[in-house]
Amino acid sequence: MATYFSTFASSLILSVFMLTSFDCFVTVVSARHLLEMPLPKVFEELLKPELPSLSKPELPPLPKVELPPLETPEVPEFSKPELPKLPQLPKFDVPEVPELPNVPKPELPKLPELTPLPKPVLPTLPKDIPIPSFNPPHTSTIKP
Repeated sequence: MATYFSTFASSLILSVFMLTSFDCFVTVVSARHLLEMPLPKVFEELLKPELPSLSKPELPPLPKVELPPLETPEVPEFSKPELPKLPQLPKFDVPEVPELPNVPKPELPKLPELTPLPKPVLPTLPKDIPIPSFNPPHTSTIKP
């Protein structure tokens, strides 16, 4: 299964790469073709065509429209509907809860005091041990 998938994936990647490279090739060739084409020669100066001037038509005057005065319509008054009354529920009796007795806090044992840790002892290196150089051989300062 893994071999089949890797073969499929590699062929898919290769085909996408070929399509994109072909598209770039076509774009470059088309642009180069356009650049190499000579421009058409114009022997005379082109004149602007004259536009005919049109007269504005006269519109007839608008008729005057009179609106009737606005009258406020009479809104009938509706009586308020009576809402149904809620039934009287019995009073809720709160049960008496007995008070809890005072419970003493448990005594916890005291933790021992921590002593400070001693400082770690670092090994001392002798000063005459040469430290290896990580420079490449051509820049090394060691002389043969």
